[in-house]
Amino acid sequence: MEDAGYFQQLNRTLKDQPRAIPSLIIDRERLDRNIETLLSTLRPDLDFRIVVKSLPSSDLLRYLMDKSGSQKLMVFHQPFLSDLSRWLDSRADILLGKPMPVKTAAYYYQNVLAERGFDPYKQVQWLIDTRERAREYLDLARSLGGTLRLNLEIDVGLHRGGFSGPEALAEVLQLISDHPQQLRLSGLMGYEPHVVKLPRILRSPDRAFQMADDRYRSCIQTIREQFPALWNEQLTFNGGGSPTLALHGSRASVLNEISAGSCLVKPTTFDTPELQDFHPAAFIATPILKKLKDTTLPGLEKVAGRLSRIKPSYRNAYFIYGGYWRADYVFPPGAKENPLFGPSTNQSMINLPPGAELEVDDFVFLRPHQSEFVFLQFGDLLVYHKGKIEERWALLSQ
Repeated sequence: MEDAGYFQQLNRTLKDQPRAIPSLIIDRERLDRNIETLLSTLRPDLDFRIVVKSLPSSDLLRYLMDKSGSQKLMVFHQPFLSDLSRWLDSRADILLGKPMPVKTAAYYYQNVLAERGFDPYKQVQWLIDTRERAREYLDLARSLGGTLRLNLEIDVGLHRGGFSGPEALAEVLQLISDHPQQLRLSGLMGYEPHVVKLPRILRSPDRAFQMADDRYRSCIQTIREQFPALWNEQLTFNGGGSPTLALHGSRASVLNEISAGSCLVKPTTFDTPELQDFHPAAFIATPILKKLKDTTLPGLEKVAGRLSRIKPSYRNAYFIYGGYWRADYVFPPGAKENPLFGPSTNQSMINLPPGAELEVDDFVFLRPHQSEFVFLQFGDLLVYHKGKIEERWALLSQ
């Protein structure tokens, strides 16, 4: 983990800023290293698709697209899709990462504003998980008078929905084939985080990976052999994700692109052996509002001094700006939310181990458990680079 000097410098930098509020910090140097690690991990035949939900900032996405050279995005939220459509140009390709209710897709088309040449018919792939949903999108295409690109979700072992195999897939492929003016097949998506999360006593990662790849391969063969008119070399065969990134770097598979996002900022959920070469690049920083002698709890006022003697970390109580985030305290080491006082989103009480003295207006630091929700709680992201806050990166519209 980071040494004390890293956070002490970051603390000094933040204390020089014009205001002190809870903030989400992006370490640009670490972000750059993580981008390089990701690109060097991928096989040369795999494209990289950026997962927007894990990196929900328009400026951060622009930066990643420029650094990685990727114009491919995966989106899970209609407001994000609408925001992206406004400022992306004709080079981008967006794949929905989960099926959208058809009324949400209709709302998107009725309200989309594409200011830089983005084509919402040619550049969006809608994820379809059932034949019934495919029929709903057929009706939508008819009402819109356009052709919708459909990417079909297949179950490669996660069992979170999608077409279970070639037979189920063939039914919706036939529907697409029968309506070429309204529907166009854009590819397949099969997500396989279970490959590394399954207990090894149930199935080894190698075996789970091979089984997922075999399932995917059989679905591709169904398109190629039974529906040759739908086949083209530009079809998207998407899968992967941060948990299985390393596996796709070292093993052949039928995929032609991998989606990833969280590994680039590495919240604590992604502290796994498979991602050991990636570095934490996102931190929550929040200032101390109050420092009180002893830890005095309601109803236990008479024993405050005794508590401090029994538990040295209770010698001081600190109240921070905000709290109760999905995150772990990382600096000072040993900082903890007081379990007796309880959590607060307004002013959390924390205690520090002996020797970890802070003062009012100093900052404490946390690592998010995940990026996709936590990032959205802090407004503009603060970009930290070489001891300075260089930029503020705006979030996507919600």
